Amino acid sequence: MMTSVDTDLMRVLADPLRLQIVTLLAKETLCSTHLIEETGAKQTNVSNHLRVLREAGVVETEPCGRYTYYKLRHDVIASLAGQFADLAASARNAAENKRACP
Repeated sequence: MMTSVDTDLMRVLADPLRLQIVTLLAKETLCSTHLIEETGAKQTNVSNHLRVLREAGVVETEPCGRYTYYKLRHDVIASLAGQFADLAASARNAAENKRACP
């Protein structure tokens, strides 16, 4: 059984600020102003990271007047968690498999 994890999504989430944004959005839907306040990052930096998250399909936007709210796509995170659960199950089984040395 071959187990794989979405490496592109892992790269997106590997950035500390993007992971912080995802963690904040896991608790509530926020606009970029909230995210700037919560992270202490500059507006351009937060905007760039939100663009990366949006292009990766991790967040979706919801316009609200002159603001844009960001919402975490829980299905994407659940899929990644499932991939890691499959990897952990494979590792449990691997403890019983040992390839002989030539």
